[in-house]
Amino acid sequence: MKRLGFAVVAFACAAVGALAAVVLAGNVGAAGFLTTTTTGTTTTEPLPVLIPPGVTISGIPVGGMTPEDAKIVVTERFNVPLPLRLDRRRRLAPMPSALGAIAHVDEAITRARNSPPGAALTLPVLIDGDIVRAYVRSVAAYYNRPPTNAQVFLRKLKPVIVPDRPGVKVNRLALTTTIVSRLRKTSRVPVRIRHFSPLAETRRSAFKNVIVIRRGSNRLYLYRYDRLRRQFRVATGQSTYPTPLGRFAIQVMWRNPWWYPPNSRWATGQKPIPPGPNNPLGTRWMGLSAPGVGIHGTPNPASIGYSVSHGCIRMYIPDAEWLFNAVSVGTTVFIVAA
Repeated sequence: MKRLGFAVVAFACAAVGALAAVVLAGNVGAAGFLTTTTTGTTTTEPLPVLIPPGVTISGIPVGGMTPEDAKIVVTERFNVPLPLRLDRRRRLAPMPSALGAIAHVDEAITRARNSPPGAALTLPVLIDGDIVRAYVRSVAAYYNRPPTNAQVFLRKLKPVIVPDRPGVKVNRLALTTTIVSRLRKTSRVPVRIRHFSPLAETRRSAFKNVIVIRRGSNRLYLYRYDRLRRQFRVATGQSTYPTPLGRFAIQVMWRNPWWYPPNSRWATGQKPIPPGPNNPLGTRWMGLSAPGVGIHGTPNPASIGYSVSHGCIRMYIPDAEWLFNAVSVGTTVFIVAA
């Protein structure tokens, strides 16, 4: 029995010695202090305070960090520029400070230290509404543009069409709302700059048909946009009553028109003529924006190819009927001297 008692005592002493060796090897005291041994002295320092594990601030993991390290991480993440995109080519990346945003990082870190493990906190962000609205106004002023109308002009007697271009108008309210939301959430997901695209009043389709009349050679050319579709022999005005030169448009279109005497010396005393085979306008009238001038058929086919009219453009009746069906009110008409 005495031998057994001595063996138990020896085992207990060995266990205590082993535990002391482990504690000394790790330089950790029993009270949770870090112990440092130097020659002749031993100092004891408290362990650093860490944020509980799993804690996040606006989605930023800070659990297990010291408050100082967490402050650096959160500040850096908040100060990342916010991407703004109108399209693939036009982009902006303002800093949060340029948008009037200030993050209260210290307040968030203090809350994180006292939160339970796994807590999801929100970074308090103060936003100056005047600054963010002023920035959005500057973005709108930079990108906004009015629509551009399509145009047509002649080059070497052929039409050249410049297509229309839609405008850009930034939706300022939507952009302001999205920016504020991203800043408050410390999110840097790119912001799409929503905008409208106002259409031009004059579209390229307005020049689907273009007429070019060469007065000198008595020819009428019909173009589909800038491609020649068909040409016709016509009669134009005589030297006393020349067909006017310039750019005009078809304003009225009549089937089987009446002819009314114009306010001109050559028509003095004449009376209106109803539709019929003797009507000088034939079966179709396409009145131009030039006063008293139009494109029409004629019951006198022998005049085609000559400058014999009183200013109008005469066509064979079948040609005038075909052209009438191909054009519309608003069709552009160029009359040139060639």
